Amino acid sequence: MPDLGGLDLQRALNEASTSLPIIFLTGHDDCPTIVKAMKAGAVDFLAKPVESDDLLHAVATALRDATQALERRTSRELFRRRLARLTLREREVMVLLVNGCLNKQAAYELGIAEKTVKVHRARVMKKMEAKSLVELARAADKAGVSLFLA
Repeated sequence: MPDLGGLDLQRALNEASTSLPIIFLTGHDDCPTIVKAMKAGAVDFLAKPVESDDLLHAVATALRDATQALERRTSRELFRRRLARLTLREREVMVLLVNGCLNKQAAYELGIAEKTVKVHRARVMKKMEAKSLVELARAADKAGVSLFLA
């Protein structure tokens, strides 16, 4: 590439926040360049001439990793959008229940009636589209959102 080097292109793509996987193919595989490329998120760094099996393996790995990253981002965004639907009180109830409090304990902790906790719990489950508190905790964990008390 006459006007733009591979590292420059990678930097530009990273600055543009693209999630494209990058595989370097080069005839000049010096160690500092490899280290820079890998630290900046390159999936692989292959020296020319490259075996077709090695290239196909690198592409398959890059596609698998990119798909998994997209699934994690999508899951995280979906969970956060659902979380944004909750009122402050619903969040408080959710956190207490996910941390193992019984309805009665959550009611005492929040200074509200147990029946009110049950109403909030039902709303939380509906808004978060979860069938159980375990499912809700797993979804939060998968989305990288901590619901656990410190």
